[in-house]
Amino acid sequence: MCLEENSVLKFDLLCKEGPSHIVRQRKRLGEFSTLYETLRSDENKFYEYTRMSVPTFDYILEKIDARLKLTATNFHISDSITSAEKLIVTLRYLATGTSFRALAFSFRMGKTTVADIVYATCSAIWQQLVEVHMARPTQEDFKNIANDYYRLWQFPMCLGSIDGKHCRMKCPAKSGSSFYNYKQYFSIILQGVADANKRFISIEVGGKGKQSDGGTFHYSTLNSLMENGGLHIPPPDNLPGTTLESPYDFLGDEAYPLKIHLMRPFPSRNLNDKNEYFNKRLSRARKCIECAFGILYAKWRIFSKPIETNVEHACLIIKTACLLHNVIRDLEGNDCNSQNYDTNLTPGAHYADLNRRNNSSSQAARNIRNQFANYFWDRKI
Repeated sequence: MCLEENSVLKFDLLCKEGPSHIVRQRKRLGEFSTLYETLRSDENKFYEYTRMSVPTFDYILEKIDARLKLTATNFHISDSITSAEKLIVTLRYLATGTSFRALAFSFRMGKTTVADIVYATCSAIWQQLVEVHMARPTQEDFKNIANDYYRLWQFPMCLGSIDGKHCRMKCPAKSGSSFYNYKQYFSIILQGVADANKRFISIEVGGKGKQSDGGTFHYSTLNSLMENGGLHIPPPDNLPGTTLESPYDFLGDEAYPLKIHLMRPFPSRNLNDKNEYFNKRLSRARKCIECAFGILYAKWRIFSKPIETNVEHACLIIKTACLLHNVIRDLEGNDCNSQNYDTNLTPGAHYADLNRRNNSSSQAARNIRNQFANYFWDRKI
């Protein structure tokens, strides 16, 4: 094995001289010290390295700087790690999925220090930015989301599209098979709701891999709020161009239950032309959440391999990546550099399909779906 090509092995061998030997070289040989200022002068290289523009990086840094300065490290105060370096370490972890051990060698830090930095920085990002870039929608927000879905995807009364994603992780301690999914790997489930511009308006992380999509939704806060009237859903309104009153709805696939405020496709068996057309229109609008997951996966390569932390930290890492997805889209628009990443989705290519199950539904919900089917059938595009 070539030592120059194996940073982990090289790190282990060098550490035999004592951890301080590596740490003392951080200011001179560490990745941050040798690259950061040079990369800031090259917009494209900085984006490739951090997955965001310099202004976006500076915006995040300003928001989390005070909180990060309270974070303790093992370094002497005269050689303390700056907030900028902590953010860079965290972004490299998310962008590459590189292990804490390998990052420790690159940045000339201890492995535990790298882990502590990533956890503290993710926590700071979540605490400081979630209420700005992923706040719970108000009634007016939901109306704006519905207007965007109608304008961009020609699906009226839509509050968002919902789906679930299996996020790979190492086997949690003493978990048995509860995190082991039908694809035969360990995972926790990310349930996301996306608006018409592929932003996450709601996420929930922590469902066990063994659960189905519908099962995850059943136990979710979103479902509880939906059932108890705590979501600020606007009152029913007329479908565009008609006097037909309809409630506002989320859009799910066949894994989700049919509810007053949640539409799913007609069962695929014995479909007539009208119902099949409704399914196509729903599927078209639902691409927003599929694309949001695809962009998330392509930008943050931490999702391409098992997350090697405990469940609590894995949930924090996943939530932070989703929030950064929103921050970047809010500040940079529809990701002008997305051509650098593979965001052309094939169903199942970027995330594991979740278990499907049959769902019963109320007659009122079926009537609403039938009304949508008639509406689309009379207004084909």
